[in-house]
Amino acid sequence: MTLILHHAPDFASTIIRFALEELELPHTLAIVDIDGGALGSPEYRRVNPIGLIPALETDHGPMFETAAILLWLVDRTGRLGPGPTDPDRGAFLSWLFFTSNALHQAALAMFYPHRPAGEANSTAAQAAAQEQIIARLGLVEQLIATQSPRWLSPDHPGVLGYYIGVLVRWLILLPPAPYGVDLDAFPHLKSVLAAHQSRPAAQRVAASDGLGPTPFTNPGP
Repeated sequence: MTLILHHAPDFASTIIRFALEELELPHTLAIVDIDGGALGSPEYRRVNPIGLIPALETDHGPMFETAAILLWLVDRTGRLGPGPTDPDRGAFLSWLFFTSNALHQAALAMFYPHRPAGEANSTAAQAAAQEQIIARLGLVEQLIATQSPRWLSPDHPGVLGYYIGVLVRWLILLPPAPYGVDLDAFPHLKSVLAAHQSRPAAQRVAASDGLGPTPFTNPGP
């Protein structure tokens, strides 16, 4: 299987890179010059027509959208998440798409509040996003505390742990004062992310991309 990941360090493609490294799937990195306008180039739009990252080129054609790529990797390899016939599949899919459609989108609203609300309403949009982020992380915390799913666990690496780990990294580093996330308020989630970031695969990605030794629980600037 030939895989090319279009990648910019500490952007959403990093989520895919963690998964690829954990799966030990050979792949090539195609570094995307975001500041140079590469996302809008005709060459890149042939890979990802919406002009965002990540994009993953496969033997069967290119893919985009973080959750779609992660799910494809789970199904192709039988690892890092429940397969189609696993009894846990439904719950896993629900939380994967919750992460993509609810938590990730709330994070984007925090970082780019002018996009959904316009410049005049950016402050109000960030306040609303903060409430959503804390509430949604609370739901993830409750899930781990009460159900201990294997697919989001300190004992088993998974695509969902890496996805949430990168989002939490950004939510610690990027929001302006007084916003942000105190991971100590979510101890079960913190335990999951600490286990993921300590894995050899995660440490290789963190070293290569300059994310620091604790990229999820105590990220450096």
